[in-house]
Amino acid sequence: MPDPLFADPRLARLYDAFEGDRLDLIAYLRFARDLGARTMLDVGCGTGSLAVMASAMGLDVVGVDPAKASIEVARAKPGASKVTWHGGTVTTSPSVMVDLAVMTGNVAQVFLTNENWLATLRAIRTRLAPCGHLVYETRRVEDRAWQRWSDTPFEASATIEGVGLVHLRRHVLDIDLPRVTFRQVYTFPDGEQVASDSTLRFRDHEENCDLLSEAGYALIEVREAPDRPGRERVYLASPTRSGHPLRGRTSGR
Repeated sequence: MPDPLFADPRLARLYDAFEGDRLDLIAYLRFARDLGARTMLDVGCGTGSLAVMASAMGLDVVGVDPAKASIEVARAKPGASKVTWHGGTVTTSPSVMVDLAVMTGNVAQVFLTNENWLATLRAIRTRLAPCGHLVYETRRVEDRAWQRWSDTPFEASATIEGVGLVHLRRHVLDIDLPRVTFRQVYTFPDGEQVASDSTLRFRDHEENCDLLSEAGYALIEVREAPDRPGRERVYLASPTRSGHPLRGRTSGR
């Protein structure tokens, strides 16, 4: 079940305001360009920022997310009518064949069991064209992001059209590695507070590689996340029997 942050209509409409300019998504648009992708599957698309941007570039995009409140926010964005939206998981999404499948932000880490993660990877694989690619990012375990989150809780405010000034405080609730749980509390102008708890699973590089292989992928390359160097890895993979590396690129750890 999706976290309230994405599934509660009151909170889903706040997401974009607190996420800011989303410069992190530019890297995925570059992947699409470099790979010559014409079709894209955005798994865990949330409020649809990347899906709409990719569609504006001329890609045929399917955005998939189990949080229907987020999908409704996405549908209301300019240009959203060009995207095919699916409120559900990738396993129930349309069986279209795409050149590129992506998972941005924390999407890859919301799958708390390896069984669910493998099921998702395999479902994506069945929707990739013979020379298709998968790209996703995940936080580096060795960066120990949870320590920063514990030491300095995040606080911010944003003015939301039709709502007013909303305050956000994010703090860590529990660290039980490889899982970390945090709470986000939103305070509305009338004083009402709405909380959303989220849990992320941290997998190290070796585990990510092993699970990709088990799901039927060949790892092509590992890149730094340009907006968070040293803190995240970006994985590029393709179905095992059809993988081919990008020319002039080298893999790294």
